[in-house]
Parts: sequence; C-alpha cells; structure tokens
Amino acid sequence: MTAKHAGAFSYPWNIKATQGHQQLLISQARLFANFPIFFSHSFSNLHSLPSALCPSALLPPPPPPMSRIVAIIPARFGSTRFPGKPLHLIAGQSLIERTWRRCLACRMLSRVLIATDDERIMQAAADFGAEAVLTSPDHPSGTDRLAEAAVCDPEATHFINVQGDEPLISPVLIDELATRLASDPAIRIITAVHPLPDAALQDDPNIVKAVLDSQGRALYFSRSPLPYMRNPQAQHHGYRHMGIYGYSRAFLNQFVSWPPSLLELTEGLEQLRALENGASIHCVITQHDSPGIDTLIQAETMESELLAAETAIQSH
Repeated sequence: MTAKHAGAFSYPWNIKATQGHQQLLISQARLFANFPIFFSHSFSNLHSLPSALCPSALLPPPPPPMSRIVAIIPARFGSTRFPGKPLHLIAGQSLIERTWRRCLACRMLSRVLIATDDERIMQAAADFGAEAVLTSPDHPSGTDRLAEAAVCDPEATHFINVQGDEPLISPVLIDELATRLASDPAIRIITAVHPLPDAALQDDPNIVKAVLDSQGRALYFSRSPLPYMRNPQAQHHGYRHMGIYGYSRAFLNQFVSWPPSLLELTEGLEQLRALENGASIHCVITQHDSPGIDTLIQAETMESELLAAETAIQSH
C-alpha cells in the first residue's frame, strides 16, 4: 500500500539526530526492553503490561459483544525491491514475526493470521508459533490475499489488514481502528493517516499522501504531492497514509468482487479501487507513526537505530 524511499527518506522519528530525537529513541528502547513483543517474548494483550507503561485510560473500550475481529497480515515473499523481505532479520527477529507480535498485544483481536504465498514464510510462522494460511501467488493486492485467508474464519465480522513490513505498528492504533470499525455500522472501511512531519516529503513518490474531507473521509490518495501547494500560506502539509486497513466482512467481499480499477493500476494503490467504486474510506488521524520497511537500506537503518538505543540504555 504505502512505501518509503530507499535513500532520501529517513524515518520521521529520526529525520535529524537531535537530542530530542535521541531521547525519543532511548525512551522507545526502554519501553521495548520491558515490552517483550519487540524482543523475544510476548504478552497476550496490553493488560499484561505494567500499568505505568500502559494505563487503562489509554485503552479503547471493548467492541460490541457480537463482533469478532480478526487481524490478517499479508506477507508476499517475492517483493521486487526487497526479495524475501518478510523473513529479513532485524536485531535477531524477522519483520513478519515482529509485526505478528505487535498484533498479539492488541486487546480487540480475537485471532491473528498470516496470509502468505510462500512455504518458507509458512515454515517460519510455524517456528515462532503463528497461524498461517497459504494463499494463491496471483493476487493483485494484499486485500485480495486477505480475502482468501478470511475464509478460514467464517465467524469473523470484521478484519484488520496489517502490513507485514510494519514491525513498529502501534497495538493501540490497531485497537482504535478495530473499535471504531466494529462500533459504527456506517463505517465499512477504515484506515489511518499521520501528519507529514516535513513538507519536503511531499515530493517523494514512495510516500503515499492523503487528503481528507471535513468529516475525516478520504478524498484521494496519491504518490504525487497532495494537495499541490499553489498557496503556501495555507500551510496544509497533508497526511502520510499508513499501511493498515479495517473492513466489515460484507465490504471485504464486495471489494474483491471489483476488478482492479484504472486509478489503482495507475498509482499502484489498491485503496483507490474503493474510492473509484463510490466507497467512503474513514480515516483516523494518528500520532502513532510507524515506519514500514520496503528496502534493505531501510531495514539496516532501523536495525542500527534500535541497537544504538539499546546500547544507550545499557550505558545508563
């Protein structure tokens, strides 16, 4: 869905190595040192965390009692820019396992599945204890792959699509999308956007931009600058689209019944299929910014940052 530049783009929380950003990295690493999702163990949900790290006031309310929300992580082995990306190790743990463990920390999910097209990912998932589904290699998008895997859970009412290259995705954000989706029947598809931290990122075609209407619904997504800043005094820097979606089961079935659309094929953005067919995409504006990994350079950068933050903790 969304992609990041291999060279010019650095992660938003590391644009400059200022003292403030260094402290943020140290704080994140300190959290991860006590939060085994990020390293070698896992909690079953956020309530397992110490209250000081995750006070109950930060947790969204439970979903309606009749809802069954399942997260599915599409993971394709044959990435053009980064072959074998889901199994690439960052500080000793694969991208797909890190993403899966983040999902395990969610309070709103009844089940977490990995949907893949490759036996190597199936085996890796079995090794670290995840449920995985082998799907067709011919799907045009992650949502189409997710829809095939969704058949494995006929009781599910809603699905969350978490990109397999989002090792820092916030469990709180996943829970927020799941809760809003299940609580409001008018929302058939939901996603998240993050304010662009730097207007210069508007020119990066690997950053997917979004513009919203006054009700928080998506007007358009594009790899081009969006909106075009003819009047800089308006100071609208736009939003970066994040790689997470939620759907009702009925909408998921409808989405995959539509063929890939013209704008979807032009921009390489599957969410445009929904817009072209008249669907409203509800967008949650979040400060939980999680950099995805699309290239080896990005993976190495993230690993270096995390290891440096861990070293800083140990030296204190």
